[in-house]
Amino acid sequence: METILKIRNLVKRYNNETLALNGISLDISNGEFISVIGPSGAGKSTFLRCLNRLIDPTEGTIDFLDYSVEKANKKELRKIRAKIGMIFQHYNLVSRLSVLENVLHGRLGYMSSFAGIFNLYREEDKKEAIEWLCKVGLEKEIYKRADELSGGQKQRVGVCRALAQKPELILADEPIASLDPKSSATVMDTIHKNCKQLGIACLVNLHQVEVAKNYSTRIIGIKDGKVVFDDVPEKLTDQMIKYIYEGKESEMYQKAIP
Repeated sequence: METILKIRNLVKRYNNETLALNGISLDISNGEFISVIGPSGAGKSTFLRCLNRLIDPTEGTIDFLDYSVEKANKKELRKIRAKIGMIFQHYNLVSRLSVLENVLHGRLGYMSSFAGIFNLYREEDKKEAIEWLCKVGLEKEIYKRADELSGGQKQRVGVCRALAQKPELILADEPIASLDPKSSATVMDTIHKNCKQLGIACLVNLHQVEVAKNYSTRIIGIKDGKVVFDDVPEKLTDQMIKYIYEGKESEMYQKAIP
């Protein structure tokens, strides 16, 4: 597999005091489906948002494809974000626009400013957006306003918008935190299935450890801004889960520390 994202010594401080990320180093390859777990306040959302510069890192390097993300200027950052899809916990849809128009927003990174302002989407883009919506069971909702949808439907629109970008990487920040179990399963199935079929790497923040185990090729555990676990789901033991969420080091974990 090809490495598409290299993160080295990533640090984020807020107000020069609060240390949210404390020296994270990781390599991400195309096609990986990676869940990031950890308690609230561990730094998971900050981590994801540093990768596409929604938050500026304090120190460290982020290399995505041929770009240095942390050094990117405005023009370069637009190109980077066009190749990184983002799925938000609270959907981040434009309520007054139609479902179709929200999905088409995934193409804005490839359009001129003039075309974007006047919604001059290509017919090919419109056709593909409709195909995505049909694929996730929203064929009857295409022309509805986004604010008429349920939470699960809104999140599927968010997934379609990310996929419409034809990204190399998708970042999903707690995509099922606000959903009921049935909707959660539908959304996770949609993200996982399409990323797998298209060879898109995915980093998804999750609180639900069992969901992470069921879908992931790799799990990363973050605690106090540091990576404390990085391995296949089968190696995520109950002792390690307790350590990540409760800070209780088992004898097994203590032996693993050099």
